[in-house]
Amino acid sequence: MSGTSDLKILSGSSNVDLAEAICGHIGCRLTPVLREQFSDGEIRIEIDDNVRGDDVFVVQPTSSPVNFHLMELCLMIDALKRASARRITAVVPYYGYARQDRKVLPRVPISAKLVADFLTVAGMHRLMTIDLHAGQIQGFFNCPVDNLFAAPVFLEYFRDLGDDIVVVSPDAGGVERARAYAKRLDAGLAIVDKRRDAPNQAKAMHLIGNVQGKTAIVLDDMVDTAGTMCAAGQVLADNGANKIFACATHPVLSGPAIERLDKSVFSQILVTDTIPLDARKRTCQKIQVLSVSELLSRAIMNVHGETSVSVLFV
Repeated sequence: MSGTSDLKILSGSSNVDLAEAICGHIGCRLTPVLREQFSDGEIRIEIDDNVRGDDVFVVQPTSSPVNFHLMELCLMIDALKRASARRITAVVPYYGYARQDRKVLPRVPISAKLVADFLTVAGMHRLMTIDLHAGQIQGFFNCPVDNLFAAPVFLEYFRDLGDDIVVVSPDAGGVERARAYAKRLDAGLAIVDKRRDAPNQAKAMHLIGNVQGKTAIVLDDMVDTAGTMCAAGQVLADNGANKIFACATHPVLSGPAIERLDKSVFSQILVTDTIPLDARKRTCQKIQVLSVSELLSRAIMNVHGETSVSVLFV
């Protein structure tokens, strides 16, 4: 692509492969960054290229270990600010702490807002992310936020599954997302009623909608311990679904997730590369990873070229 003379793309340590894939689509190289730790665990950052007056994009999902990757991102942004970068865009495909976006109990923090403040104080001018857990988190920032959707990546795959499809939300909170997919696939919609007994524990109760003899796609923005996802899949199997897929943008996959997914009723679990899979997570043969690198590269070039990003929203 042309017009990249003052474009710089940097990567933190959380997902270098994704950053390199983005550069491959754009036709540029990653700007070298020294990322080290002192003996006491403090992070050392040094930008190894001139960025004065440049339009800089820092690729860093705040995935596990989330606190380390968040601090590394803030330090990179601060270094760029002090090196006189013209504009700093944090490309955070997975925004950690997003589930703590409101007060659900007395005397608890709104962690998603605090993270937004960290990034803003560090010197970020713009945020680019994918499938925020709650769209309202955009309001925590006093700068432009591009909340991209992974839908184009998944829809291309789902259209090959046939006509008799039903999109399933594993809880009431995901109905809007599931409805958007169902509309674009000209598919049915179903909802699994879920009751959560404790954090990271969920019990699926019953199904709203018809999945008998259909291909069901359980859709969520992330899969963490996979309890909700697997419980929803079992409800669909019990109600006569012919074939069952799971789909989640962010493969957090913590705790017993891999074991649960291995034993689940899903034929396939589709995720994206917003979070890299380590060797243990790659042992699950049901997981297929689709890349968001092209989507992010197009968004970066549109922002850099001062053209519309909304053309990428579906």
